[in-house]
Amino acid sequence: MTKRTLRGSLLLSVALVPGTAWAQGAGGQASVRLDELSVVATTPVGAVGDSLSGISAAQAPAGQLPVVSEPRLRGGAQPLYKIPSTVETVTAADLDVDRGTFNAVATLARKTPGLNLSDSQGNNNRVDINYRGFQASPVTGVPQGLAVYQNGVRINEAFGDTVNLDLIPPSAIQRIDVVTSNPVFGLNALGGAINIQMKNGFTWQGTDVTLLGGSDGRIGGGLEYGKVIGPWSFYFNGDGLNDRGWRYQSPTTIGRVYTDLGYRTLDSEFHIIGNFARTFFGAAAATPVDFTHLDPRAIFTYPQTTTTQLGTLQVTGRVDISPTWDLAGNAYFRRFSQQYIDGNDAEFERCGRQCSTPDVLRFDDDGFPNVNFDQLRLRGANGQLIPRTAGVPYGTLDTTKTEATGYGGSLQAANRDRVFGFNNSFVVGGSIDVADYSYKSSSTLGVINPDLSVTIDPNNPNYGFIPGLGTTQLRTDGALGIAPSAVLGSNLYMGLYTTDTIDLTDQLSLTAGARLNFARVSTQDQTGFSPDVTGTHYFTKINPLAGLTYRFTPGLSLYGSYSESNRAPTPLELACANPERPCLLPNSLVADPPLKQVTAQNYEVGIRGALPNFYDGGLLTYKVAAFRNDLANDILQLATPGNAARGYFVNVPATRRQGIEVGGEFTRGDLSVYANYALIDATFRFTGTLSSPNNPFSVPDADGNPGEILVTPGKKVPLIPDHQFKVGFEYMVLPGWRVGMNLQAFSSSYYRGDESNLNRKLPAYYVLGLNTSYQITPKLQVFGLVTNLTNNRYTTFGTFFEPGLVANRYPVSDVRTTTLAQPLSIYGGLRYSFGADPVPMAEPIIRKY
Repeated sequence: MTKRTLRGSLLLSVALVPGTAWAQGAGGQASVRLDELSVVATTPVGAVGDSLSGISAAQAPAGQLPVVSEPRLRGGAQPLYKIPSTVETVTAADLDVDRGTFNAVATLARKTPGLNLSDSQGNNNRVDINYRGFQASPVTGVPQGLAVYQNGVRINEAFGDTVNLDLIPPSAIQRIDVVTSNPVFGLNALGGAINIQMKNGFTWQGTDVTLLGGSDGRIGGGLEYGKVIGPWSFYFNGDGLNDRGWRYQSPTTIGRVYTDLGYRTLDSEFHIIGNFARTFFGAAAATPVDFTHLDPRAIFTYPQTTTTQLGTLQVTGRVDISPTWDLAGNAYFRRFSQQYIDGNDAEFERCGRQCSTPDVLRFDDDGFPNVNFDQLRLRGANGQLIPRTAGVPYGTLDTTKTEATGYGGSLQAANRDRVFGFNNSFVVGGSIDVADYSYKSSSTLGVINPDLSVTIDPNNPNYGFIPGLGTTQLRTDGALGIAPSAVLGSNLYMGLYTTDTIDLTDQLSLTAGARLNFARVSTQDQTGFSPDVTGTHYFTKINPLAGLTYRFTPGLSLYGSYSESNRAPTPLELACANPERPCLLPNSLVADPPLKQVTAQNYEVGIRGALPNFYDGGLLTYKVAAFRNDLANDILQLATPGNAARGYFVNVPATRRQGIEVGGEFTRGDLSVYANYALIDATFRFTGTLSSPNNPFSVPDADGNPGEILVTPGKKVPLIPDHQFKVGFEYMVLPGWRVGMNLQAFSSSYYRGDESNLNRKLPAYYVLGLNTSYQITPKLQVFGLVTNLTNNRYTTFGTFFEPGLVANRYPVSDVRTTTLAQPLSIYGGLRYSFGADPVPMAEPIIRKY
């Protein structure tokens, strides 16, 4: 596919280059206006594409910055040179390069400075995003430090603030903006916000069918359709994927549908949007390194499956009230359901002589040194004790189910009247998000078979008849260590915000604003085992924003800002903060001492620049940025003795993320080359002890409890590489044939659980990718993608677990457990565009810095 993209820094322009018709031929007509990519939404309400009117631009020669007439900006949209913080943008064209991966996260990782992935699940559709040391993750229990929006609706899920980007078809995405230091995006925007804008029938027209296949039995396909009929538009996107995964017992099945019905007049625009998805993933866990040394595809105990379903309806709209006032808003309904089935090793033992009933099973006492053993005896749903059978490697089949119904909306007014003769942009708005959820978890007694499967049939072919196997609703007498949970709860999040950007001179702009966040989190225990779970927690904070930008020339600007942000503890974190009653993450809820909200002070400064006609008529864009985020009461997930899956949450006094980012990109019509580097220094800023019982360097605490490590200021936050380097190019070899290659390299990082930084690190690694596309006809395109071209064996996630004899036959001596990254994978496919040839359009110059 011919992608005539030039990256501009401050103004976006268009260059009509040879072969553009080929570039547009295989896809539907993407009617992207120039101004859509030269501005950024500084509030979540109102898509950029809906908030701007079309403008015209004088055509400029390749490698030069064109003159673009200033459009009417609506809502929180601002020209990039007036935004006093970093903005990174991924466009639909960028996502198209990684079409074979079937997820948008791969593109974010390939292009965005300071962003790396951590894969604890062994599936590239369920990875953690780490941006500047802050996470957005689909894994329950991971502290979430990024707010994520889709069409103006916050999609951090109600129960654990998790982010499931696998539920969004990537080919339906118009653009993704990663915005830093902006508290207007509300809760969780500690490190920034990921703002996803979707396509609609006004921005994309045509009919595309895509089929692809490749490594690990991957088969996928998609249908995209967009049309405008008078003032109406319709857009549909549906895709599906099935593969067996690169590890054993790790299948993936994805089905997603996205629809948009739009209506537009000269002064208004409205959309009714639907998003429906179902995904299934298997074997989501790390593997002992003793196993992966023998077989890279090895897993630990299974089954480990995650099934997620989503249905959401949304209405968005904006109205021009006057030439300088506009009103925008949205309302939504969201239904989310997720079930997790996990076969685990069980720390069960014979109760022994210290029990009144010696020959029954009890829970391991490692984490409960001062508890009477009778309090650790296992019972079933009917209160029955469970006899212990010698020589049986007991396990549990743990099941959790989370269901949430969310609804809410936002309303925003914007004004662009001059103030005291100065150009001014004023925005005021508010949001309300309500969610009702239920959470259930339970454990069933099972056995670990020689193939590491956990089964619950008492008539076991390997060990004979095992009394008690299949016992449901396992709990101890004291509801310590293991107990079923059933919780009903609700969240109420409200926010009021205002921002104002005033041009003090033609070059100098001042931005100031604030957001008031209010959070109420209510939970109610339904089992009677954890009455202290019942409670209501309130969190309130006002977060200010102040920044300056100075535009030296149309191709160079300076910016700096200060802001504050916060996130409230999630219902999971609030209900699992007691080390005496740890959670089987993500499988249980127990009583808690209250957690404090996390607060952040954010500082940022940088320059953006562009050099026209830098070399051979090309355009060079560059940026340099420095940032610091100081956090108070940061929340960490800690492990407990006896079971690596069990843990709890604590506040720590202070942490810090700081660093620099340097990037540049050269474009010359047929060639695009980019490179960027990020230094991320994520450290703890306190002296204290944390629980990490499986850490080889841990020591007993003062009470004799095992597994304590010492943290001092300057110790590194685990899983965040200090140094991150990315480089890539795309070149048009022949008309219609493009070839690209990219390299990502990362330095070493510490294992999760090694906050003391005493163990050897996860090794540094690099990964090389290759992509190509060829336009056979204006309607038919073939494409290919190779990930991990050199088949490099590396891991992005590691933690510790308790070694020993697994299933009574596999000795494990190394405490490290990791998830090996995806090996060499090759994907290929074709895309066919039906209907009349689309009107040739100039591709936008994609502003990156």
